[in-house]
Amino acid sequence: MGHLQVIVSIDSQEGAERIGRALVEDRLVACFQVLGPMRSIYRWKGGIEQADEWLCLAKTTTERFDEMRERLVVLHPYDNPEIIATPIVAGHANYLDWISAETAPSVR
Repeated sequence: MGHLQVIVSIDSQEGAERIGRALVEDRLVACFQVLGPMRSIYRWKGGIEQADEWLCLAKTTTERFDEMRERLVVLHPYDNPEIIATPIVAGHANYLDWISAETAPSVR
């Protein structure tokens, strides 16, 4: 089983916490960390923009990523949210096992 760290940015701490709670409750991520605020400068619709954003780091498995991404797009207020997954190539075995256990689909 592969593990991922997913980067997401959003325009408010409250929105980040709302999304994080939903993804953890749905077992799509084991952990959703909220950092910020930070200043983002980017090109959008022909102009250069800047905004305060919160950076979020989510821990999940490769098996849960597609469903997590679909849910995140629905929950996120941006037209084109940043969702970037990076493989976790090494880590503390107990922590990686915890990610796997916490993202295992529950039997309903």
